[in-house]
Amino acid sequence: MILYLYLDKSRLLHIFQKQIVTLCVNGRRVPSDKYTEMYTLANIFSNILLNFTNLLHLKFYSLYDYNGAYLSFDHQSPMFFSSTLVELYINVYYFDDCLYLLDGRLHQLHTLFVKVFHILSFFHSPGIKEEKLLNLKCFSLICFNDSDIYDEAIVPHLHRMINLEKLLLYLVISCNRTFIDGNNLRKNIINHLPLLRQFIFNIHSTFSFDNEMHFLSNEDIQDTFTDFKDYEIISSVDYFPNDRSGQSHIYTYPYTLRHYNNITNNFPRGLFNYVQEVTLFDERPFEHEFFMRLVQAFPFLKNLTITNTEPQKYKQYSNSNDENQDFPIIKYPHLIYLNLFEIHDDYAEQFLFDTKTCFLNDIRLSIDDDVIQRVTQNFTRDATRNNYSKVKTVYRYQSVDLSKYC
Repeated sequence: MILYLYLDKSRLLHIFQKQIVTLCVNGRRVPSDKYTEMYTLANIFSNILLNFTNLLHLKFYSLYDYNGAYLSFDHQSPMFFSSTLVELYINVYYFDDCLYLLDGRLHQLHTLFVKVFHILSFFHSPGIKEEKLLNLKCFSLICFNDSDIYDEAIVPHLHRMINLEKLLLYLVISCNRTFIDGNNLRKNIINHLPLLRQFIFNIHSTFSFDNEMHFLSNEDIQDTFTDFKDYEIISSVDYFPNDRSGQSHIYTYPYTLRHYNNITNNFPRGLFNYVQEVTLFDERPFEHEFFMRLVQAFPFLKNLTITNTEPQKYKQYSNSNDENQDFPIIKYPHLIYLNLFEIHDDYAEQFLFDTKTCFLNDIRLSIDDDVIQRVTQNFTRDATRNNYSKVKTVYRYQSVDLSKYC
C-alpha cells in the first residue's frame, strides 16, 4: 500500500497527504540484494516526508527486530525535509545516515529512536552539519555491532543535545585500554546534558590486553556507579587469557532487550522475562549447574547458541555406570533453536542426554557432523534417543582441518 501512496501519480496520495499525521511502516523482509533494499527504503522514507506535509509521528520498521531491514542514503546528503515531524522511529545502516536526520532538516523533531547497523570509523564521513539540537528531548541509539568511534563520534553528537531529558543507549564499544564505566558516562555524557532526567543504557565494552595492564574487577566497575541513585546498575567483567581480551557489560535493570549476548559463567543473577535469544561464550567450562541457572534466569528462552571448547569438569557418569542420573533434568519449555557448532562434545551430551535435558518442543539443531556422530554413537545411543527424536531440522557442518593446508 505504501508504495502506491508515495507515488506522485497516485490518487490516494492527494486524498491522504494532508490528513495523515501518524504513520507506521512495517513489513516482512523479502529476499533481495542488501544494498538495493537499503536504497529503496531510503527512497520510500524520503518520499513519505516530502508528500505527507502534516506528518507528526513516523515509525519506519521495527527497532527491536535483531535482523530488521535498514535504509541508507549512501553517504550522500538526502533531499527530504519536514517542518512538522516531531517523533521518528527508524533503522539506518550507517552512522552517517543517523547524522543526516540530525542536521537540521527535521528541525521540529523532539523524539528520535534510531537503530544503526554499523558505527565504524571506516563508514563515517566528516562534514555533516553539527549544530546544537535545541528541540530534541528524547534520543535512543541502538547498535548491536562493535563500534570503534565512541569518543570520536558518538559522544560529540550527544553533546549537541543540550536540552535532552531522556537518553537510551544500547551499544557495543571497542575500547583501547579500559572499559566504559560510571566515571566515563558521567564525564562524557551526563555532565554535558543538564536537563537529563532519565538515562537507560545497556553497554558492552571490549578491549585487547597485554601484560602491563591493570585489570579492573567487577567490584571496581560497580564502585563507579555509587552516585547513580535513581537506577539499579548491573555489571559483569570477564577476561579471556587465551584470546587476550576482556569484556564488560553494564546496564540499567530491568533488562528490556530480546537478546542477551556473550554470557559467561559470571553472568549476574536476575530474571530476564523479555529475553528470547541468548549466546554463551567462555574459556571456562559450562557445568550442569550453570544451565540450571540459565533456564531459571531466562524462562522464555527460544534460541540458544553456545561457543565453548573446554570440557566439563564435573561429569558424574565418569565414576558410575549410570549416565548422569544424579543430575536434575533441566526442562526448556520454549526452546526451538539450538546452535552447538563451536563446542566440546560435552555440550552436545548436555543437551542430547535425556538424563540431563528435556525438550518440550520440536528443535532446530546446528551442530558439527563429527560431534553428532560421536555423541550419539552413530545414532544408536540410548541416552540420546529421546531428545534427538525432538530434533526436526538439523544443520550438520563438516569440520575442516586447516593444519593440512599449512
